[in-house]
Amino acid sequence: MTTDTAVAAITFTEDQLDPYVTHAPTRQRLTGPGLPGSGALLTFAVLRTDGLRTLAESTDAASGQDRDLRDLRDRLVIGELLAPAGMEAESILLDGGTGEISTAYLFEAMDDRPLAPSLEALVRFAAVTEELADLRGQFASFAGRHGAKAAAEASRQLLALFEEGTDGRVPPYWKAAALIRPLALAAGPGTRTGLTLDVPARLLDEEFGHARVARFEDVDFPATLTHEPTRRFLRETGLPEDTVLFHLDTEVPLQTLAEYAADDRPGTASPFELPARADHLIRLGHLVEDNSLVVDGATGEVLNWSEPEARLHPLNTDVSTLAFTLWLHQRERGIDKYLSHELTTQAYDQLAATMLQVLASVDPTATTTSADWHYWTQAFQDEAGGVL
Repeated sequence: MTTDTAVAAITFTEDQLDPYVTHAPTRQRLTGPGLPGSGALLTFAVLRTDGLRTLAESTDAASGQDRDLRDLRDRLVIGELLAPAGMEAESILLDGGTGEISTAYLFEAMDDRPLAPSLEALVRFAAVTEELADLRGQFASFAGRHGAKAAAEASRQLLALFEEGTDGRVPPYWKAAALIRPLALAAGPGTRTGLTLDVPARLLDEEFGHARVARFEDVDFPATLTHEPTRRFLRETGLPEDTVLFHLDTEVPLQTLAEYAADDRPGTASPFELPARADHLIRLGHLVEDNSLVVDGATGEVLNWSEPEARLHPLNTDVSTLAFTLWLHQRERGIDKYLSHELTTQAYDQLAATMLQVLASVDPTATTTSADWHYWTQAFQDEAGGVL
């Protein structure tokens, strides 16, 4: 194996491919332009350290145990799909006889899943998806464009690029990319709001229904909610009243966490210990399993208050990224069921990873804080609960 560091390409000689790879186009790719070492979606770095190894060789070397790998024993482990923190990475497998690419978890008893019909297609799929993320190349025209219309147009364009050379049968991982990743375009950077994102009020109205989006008046705010961008967002844009994962407090004016603890249990002592500055934490509503969603009245940071643990966890940067998170989840659940059924039944983990990567692209709270637990990260992975 050789590596051209100028272009970060991994290539092999003809002799190095024997006897692993017999598929002529695959041999031409690996001895010619080769493979990129890593990217935003996947990495072939294992080839730098281990060279070409079969799945049987890789798992035996790692575990020291013989495993029944069925038809996968001779597949070549050539890389990994990059996964969000806390999720296991899938290995990328190459069939040296057909050139087909699939994925599998090396140490779990499960079948592989298709990823691409060839190395050529795999590299192309990853490249155009990265172009979308960076708004360059074939997606340069989307720079500066935001909103549901731009997201839908980018989704159609990306799906069409994936359908080229696949007879329209797009593997689940890339179908998730086409349906979910363009949703990051729905809200633009917060150039006028003082928050992370500019979330158009119509975005929430169109998704949830105007009557189901609550907007507040100044009289609804506790005196300790002094962060003006947050106050303005809650007045002008608002938040959905009721979603699968979040329920907004609308029956009474917004309360501080201290007021909620007292009023919610009249005549009794609060069963949970309140955090510091509880009178500056404004409770917006509740998440499932005894979790309150609160905003810091001074900074606008959105936090998750776990009553059973009596702990605060970072949740979102601010109310704009909270609104986007709720919109993203609702939008995913409303995507054409014909297109999404395969994802939720056969590739739920890939769909969850894609959702979390999109969320991190607009709000990196889960990856930039020292918290060891993040509500959205855990919720999106809840396949048993059918969250997605």
